Amino acid sequence: MQIHTSIPEVRAALQARRRIAFVPTMGNLHAGHIALMNEARSHGDCVVASIFVNRLQFGPNDDFDRYPRTLQADCEKLAAAGVEILFAPSEEVLYPEPQQYHVEPPAIQHQLDGEFRPGHFRGVATVVLKLFNIVQPQVALFGKKDYQQLMVLRHMTQQLALPIAIVGGETVRADDGLALSSRNAYLSVSERAEAARLHRLLKRIAATVHAGERDFVKLEREAVGELDQNGWKTDYVAVRRQSDLQLPQGSDERELVVLAASRLGAARLIDNVEIALANSH
Repeated sequence: MQIHTSIPEVRAALQARRRIAFVPTMGNLHAGHIALMNEARSHGDCVVASIFVNRLQFGPNDDFDRYPRTLQADCEKLAAAGVEILFAPSEEVLYPEPQQYHVEPPAIQHQLDGEFRPGHFRGVATVVLKLFNIVQPQVALFGKKDYQQLMVLRHMTQQLALPIAIVGGETVRADDGLALSSRNAYLSVSERAEAARLHRLLKRIAATVHAGERDFVKLEREAVGELDQNGWKTDYVAVRRQSDLQLPQGSDERELVVLAASRLGAARLIDNVEIALANSH
């Protein structure tokens, strides 16, 4: 695997490549990331990954300084997964001067996760567009665990007419259902056992909606109550439309998703479950 840290280097390495499949990451890789790398192989001739902990998407109270940085172990995992090229720039390379031009997503950036992480999706969209301009892939893959991020980037790519197909990779889970995340490392042993509740709860909401329940506010309120009773501090549980994460309009909506973000100890965990309802006629 080639490892490049400068923009001219990685551009030169990619010049002769035909179909590039790109997986941007912040490192501290787990099986969820590796599943994306494996899936990327079926979408392109050359799989490119990037590792960059992007300061722009962290708020002042976020975990930028303590976010785990494990470059050597990450490189071994990427090489084993058949990644051909890794772009691992420093901050000085990606932001040689203060980034004053930004991608400003629409109102969705202030809702759900954006309400609790101001500026987060602006930072994500800006760095991803910059990485797209450097790597110039034909396909880019992002995990569905970060559902709102995937939607923001998919819409950015469409509205800016970027010649890149956006693919969402299914969430990889531990045996008890907990979505794999770099931030799971913050959980204590007892918190780790409790953490599986989040996915169980979302699956239960999905099953209840499948059974005909349409009082989403009641379902959301009950879920927050259960989490809070068990030591969580919940930001939101929300049933939304898959396409744009807005509130479902009417009972004929078929493609829904239930999303949640909640803190357990030092870890802020997010998860979601898609709900595909059969047509009523």
